[in-house]
Amino acid sequence: MADAAVRPALPTDAAEIARIQQVTWQTAYAAILPAEVLAGLDAEETERLWLEAVTTGPATVLVATEGEWVVGFCAAGPAPIEEIAAADGALPVDAESTALVSVLLVEPRWGRRGHAGRLLATAAARLRDQGAQRGVTWVAEADQASLSFFRSAGWDTDGTIRTLDAGGRPLRELRLTGSLELSLVE
Repeated sequence: MADAAVRPALPTDAAEIARIQQVTWQTAYAAILPAEVLAGLDAEETERLWLEAVTTGPATVLVATEGEWVVGFCAAGPAPIEEIAAADGALPVDAESTALVSVLLVEPRWGRRGHAGRLLATAAARLRDQGAQRGVTWVAEADQASLSFFRSAGWDTDGTIRTLDAGGRPLRELRLTGSLELSLVE
């Protein structure tokens, strides 16, 4: 494998991040999201949103590279209250030290080469440096690959489920949580 690394995203990466998101959703989520939702993804708007995320946060956006190619990305940062609250609205005792991994995607053709693990381990280290101890993420219940990945990192469901509207069809997501004391195993 060529040199693989993780680095902070640059504004010039926004178009590639948007492309990776679109390709990954259309490939990996074809059985999860309605076709009209996938067909309706607006590349220019997605790029604009990623440029804003890269330049103004609040999450840190990282990209995984292999050689000269950007192959995946991760956005992680402070967890908004609504992302960590229990169903009754109660906050966990560690709310102040809980972070959100809002997205972690690797383009399918670059999968199974360690990029997702490098992204998560790097994000976890940065979050720990900012005082976070625990992370949360949301994964579609039908996305077995992502559930398996996070479980292999020691994260697991905490019993919280939310249902989103995916083009008129319900999309159930499970909240996973785990320690940010992760180390990269090469």
